[in-house]
Amino acid sequence: MRTQLLAVTYEALDPFRAARFWAALLSRDVIEDAGGVLLPGDETQLGLRFVSGRPGQLAVNRMHLHLTSADVDEQQHTIATALKLGGDHLDVGQLPEEGHTVLADPAGYAFCVIEPGNAYLAGTGFLGELTCEGTREVGLFWSRALGWPLVWDQDEETAIQSPHGGTKIAWGGPPVAPKNEPNRERLELVPAADDQQAAVDELVSLGATRLDVAEDGAVVLADPDGNEFRVRGAGHRPA
Repeated sequence: MRTQLLAVTYEALDPFRAARFWAALLSRDVIEDAGGVLLPGDETQLGLRFVSGRPGQLAVNRMHLHLTSADVDEQQHTIATALKLGGDHLDVGQLPEEGHTVLADPAGYAFCVIEPGNAYLAGTGFLGELTCEGTREVGLFWSRALGWPLVWDQDEETAIQSPHGGTKIAWGGPPVAPKNEPNRERLELVPAADDQQAAVDELVSLGATRLDVAEDGAVVLADPDGNEFRVRGAGHRPA
């Protein structure tokens, strides 16, 4: 494929605070890059990036992260650590008998600490999943765009995973809530061979729509569900 996934990018009023929270929780380095703060991932773990913008807002965000737990003690340790670092409990209508815990990071984005014994996330690593609102069509689009195989395709729900394993990206199927403003979080791609135009052309051929060019030279596109994403220009690959 002509593109590689760099990170999921989040807007935040204080991107450095959000980055420090996640860096401490995930034991990641913090790297300042062009216009943002990057927590690099690797072949199996999704990178996170934070830029100046709007805070997260419940019922507007289309994505959230799932963290895994080897056992109950680890789950409770992750929750306690997140709260100590500036996270907060979040009520999204979860039931008392549900095993996962929903929290919000300092930028206002929800994430879940999943209970141990979850077979679906077995072997994914600590950052187990980026789960999204979206149709089956958009899951198939991202599978083709990234060259990541489908690892779940049932009842309109889809999930993809790097050929190396690790973090899954999943879409819950219809109905998808109406979108009334640009997303506050988005996928960010880099051209595999620093050929931005070839990467953009391939994505458009797969079903993306070209929208704009950002100030930093990144090309802004939309996937088949209308979610914005960006392809960075040559020279914007992190060191």
